[in-house]
Amino acid sequence: MNLGTGTLAQGAAINAVNGVLYSGISQKRVDPSAGAAAFNMRGDVAVRPYPGLAPFYYSIRLRLTPGAAVGSVFDGQSLGIKFHGAMKRWSPAVGRSTREERLLKLAGRSRKLLVFLRRHRHELFDRAFQAELGSMYRDSGQGEEPQPPALMCMAVLVQGYMQVSDAEAVRLSATDNCSRMVLGTLGSEDDEPAFSQGGLQQFRKRLVRNDMDLRLLERTVELAKKTRAFDWKKLPKTLRVAVDSRPLEGAGRVEDTINLLGHAGRKIAARAAITLKIDFEEVCRLAGAHLLLGNSIKAALDINGNDAEQKSEALNRLCGQLGSLSAWVEKRRLAEVLESPLSLYIEAFAQVREQDLEAKQSGGVQIRQGVAEDRCVSIEDAQMRHGRKSKSKRFNAYKQHISTHVDAELILAVAVTPANRPEEESTPELQAGMSRLGFEPDELHIDRAYLNSSMAEEVAKRGGKVLCKPWKGSNGTPGLFGKKDFKIDIRSGSITCPEDQVEAFEPGAVVEFDPEVCGPCRMRAKCTQAASGRGRTVTMGDNEALQKKLRLLQSTSAGREKLRERVDVEHRLAHLGNRQGPRARYRGLRKNTFDLRRMGAIHNLEVIARRAA
Repeated sequence: MNLGTGTLAQGAAINAVNGVLYSGISQKRVDPSAGAAAFNMRGDVAVRPYPGLAPFYYSIRLRLTPGAAVGSVFDGQSLGIKFHGAMKRWSPAVGRSTREERLLKLAGRSRKLLVFLRRHRHELFDRAFQAELGSMYRDSGQGEEPQPPALMCMAVLVQGYMQVSDAEAVRLSATDNCSRMVLGTLGSEDDEPAFSQGGLQQFRKRLVRNDMDLRLLERTVELAKKTRAFDWKKLPKTLRVAVDSRPLEGAGRVEDTINLLGHAGRKIAARAAITLKIDFEEVCRLAGAHLLLGNSIKAALDINGNDAEQKSEALNRLCGQLGSLSAWVEKRRLAEVLESPLSLYIEAFAQVREQDLEAKQSGGVQIRQGVAEDRCVSIEDAQMRHGRKSKSKRFNAYKQHISTHVDAELILAVAVTPANRPEEESTPELQAGMSRLGFEPDELHIDRAYLNSSMAEEVAKRGGKVLCKPWKGSNGTPGLFGKKDFKIDIRSGSITCPEDQVEAFEPGAVVEFDPEVCGPCRMRAKCTQAASGRGRTVTMGDNEALQKKLRLLQSTSAGREKLRERVDVEHRLAHLGNRQGPRARYRGLRKNTFDLRRMGAIHNLEVIARRAA
């Protein structure tokens, strides 16, 4: 080994607190020609100083192969770019002290998951998973050494379980004995937090950037497979998966057109003020956007909301001033010298103007009638959308989708989509999540909204079962024959009306019966209200064969019992909703996906804890 010509490591010792091997004098190569020796040590690359003036510590593990040729194995004088210092591993004690046993007994009723995490944290965060978490970091040799990633990951779980803010999570790590016990800091005599608020935020960003929140969810499923309480081999060989969704209200403010325009204008002016290092008021004055100086846009407009002419004049006045602001920003090319926030708000303003306004023939603009297909409803969260749970229940923001293992009660995969997107668009992400774990459903329990999804199609192609409630098949007009009153022959591709008139059909097409037969039919009054010269029409589904099977299944008691097995996923969603609440904690699709994955991981850990008990 070539460790340089300077003093070699001497006097190694074990630190009793964290178990790290420190060298009293680390390998150093002194260059006398460069000045004071204490400031010219070479060979230590990205190695953290040990407390004191000069010492450093590092560790090298070598495997000596018999018969190897003599030569340099590790050259401390010329370290390659692939050399990295080892990430500090979290090594909390496995055994429990008397004090911890008392706390576990007290927390056993109200904080059961904390008890489980304390007893099994070394299994959840094993060496392999800690190495994965450590791979999120690069060793630059700058800044303070981060906290062990596994400890921070445990803090993220505890925060989600307790449903507290970042600031409160920091406080609990210093003052709450149960939290300190789980984090492994209970033995410390001081009340220092285990991490900082900024450190927690940065770690969460790392999880999201590296998709390690997905690995955390997968890790809980892997832990369940190893847990004796599950006895995975005794589960049914047929994998039964259930899929469902729930609405999630967004964290961004939902506003009408005038407030959306004003909000975007305020943000543009505020970012421009930061760039130019002048006051917000000065930007509004220079750009001719005086309406933005009021406490609110509508207060600054000061109009009678019931007067259509006043509303029209106010809208055009606001748009004129915001157009002046945009031109002023463009003239100074501020969007090019500033980071993304300003350009994002300029794009949001343009989107609101395009989706909500239209030109009037007499000049100016007016609010567009109807709702744009992909309407932006919030400036602060541009990915929020209008959505409907039913004809009467509306919501704004996102849909959360989960796929669950019916027999194991575990959440296998999750997805988040904008509220206006159909459920079927979430299934590719759910399928990808399950395939990473090696799961392919043999029996799929779904809502009707997922019937046309790629997941249902692939399960059917593999010869699996797709189970859901069939469409009612009744007529929208009471008293008229519904689709269920017609005989559908899938094999021959024909449909027969109650009066035995037969027509051929294609999947997904609309069948119209012969008007000449329908006209004089004695049952016409009970069949259709079509105009004279038109026959009865029936819309055929793309999956008509499946619909027929489901209607037969629903007609028997055993079949209805089979369809009720989907209730499991509804219970899982209710559990998540009860913990998370109806409103999103974060803004944006990706951050809310992180939160759902975290909630899924917590749910799985609770299932493991319950079965283990």
